[in-house]
Amino acid sequence: MASGSRTQHQRFLRLFTTHEPAIRAFVRRLVPSRTDADDILQEVAIVLWEKFDEFREGGDFKAWACGIARYKVLAWLRDRGRDRLVLDSDVVEIIATQSLEQEPVLQQQREHLEDCLESVPHAERKLLAQAYQPGAVIREVAAASGRSVGGFYQWLHRMRQMLLNCVKRRLAPEGA
Repeated sequence: MASGSRTQHQRFLRLFTTHEPAIRAFVRRLVPSRTDADDILQEVAIVLWEKFDEFREGGDFKAWACGIARYKVLAWLRDRGRDRLVLDSDVVEIIATQSLEQEPVLQQQREHLEDCLESVPHAERKLLAQAYQPGAVIREVAAASGRSVGGFYQWLHRMRQMLLNCVKRRLAPEGA
């Protein structure tokens, strides 16, 4: 790999890995399942790399990537137009526009959630991660924690409420 190509590749990877969670969240808000979002995100990553020469140095990579993601989602919807569970493309356009407008707030919420999660003891944080892992079976996670399924759901509810309150406190303006 030539030095210029390597530098370009590294620049792309740095930008993509920095903004990948926001791009993934944007796609996830527009399609019904995590699996669909994963498939679309892979296609988005390929297009971003293929068109990376067109991206201006110092430009807004996240906005550019979300624009490409929007078109990929619309193409995905067009291909699945007969599926009853898929939203109409006009509705997706509205959601995409509003989602991009709300992205700064959502990013701030994600950052506060990460900070709040850091305050949770390691063992409990590990249980939360297991419970929200794709394909998790709550019965198994509950058994591993030593709780009944009902008890585990109660614990999970309390943890979610605690994290929600933590994020709300951090978002509240000072003195409110």
